[in-house]
Amino acid sequence: MAAGSTAAQAWELFDSLPAVRVDEVTTGRWRGDEVGTGHPWDRLLVESGWYGKQFDSADSVQPLLFSGPGGDIFAVDPRRVPLFLAGHVPASALKPVRRSLGVLRPLLRTRAPRARLRNLEFRGKTSAAMIYDDLPIIDIFRRVDENTLLGVMDKRGLNEPYFFVLYRDR
Repeated sequence: MAAGSTAAQAWELFDSLPAVRVDEVTTGRWRGDEVGTGHPWDRLLVESGWYGKQFDSADSVQPLLFSGPGGDIFAVDPRRVPLFLAGHVPASALKPVRRSLGVLRPLLRTRAPRARLRNLEFRGKTSAAMIYDDLPIIDIFRRVDENTLLGVMDKRGLNEPYFFVLYRDR
């Protein structure tokens, strides 16, 4: 998906892709990237140090992995991320947060799983979806290829779709 795509183009691609099953994605760590569609959240996750997601089993999922200043990757408890700021602060304002992840790590980190994977019907196909334990968010995935997923965040109260890509870590 090219940067500068519209939400309509992203939906068209998403709807054209085949479903992916939970057992096909529970292989560990996935590196993430955003799909620029003009969404108010564009660049916020990447600028804040977001790395991706960890799918160890259907019931053991880390929805938010971040990369610290030294490159160490750790799971963050989504309840400790101020999502209410998304769309209200510019992405450039998050660079100091990224530089501070080493100091903030003990406050943000979690070792317990914070989401689950289930096969879920969405827009006419049953595909793997990640359901956050404590937030009204479901991420639904479609297969781009064996090692790439296109995801869309379905969050209560979010008026526009937020698209992202996951690449299987090897």
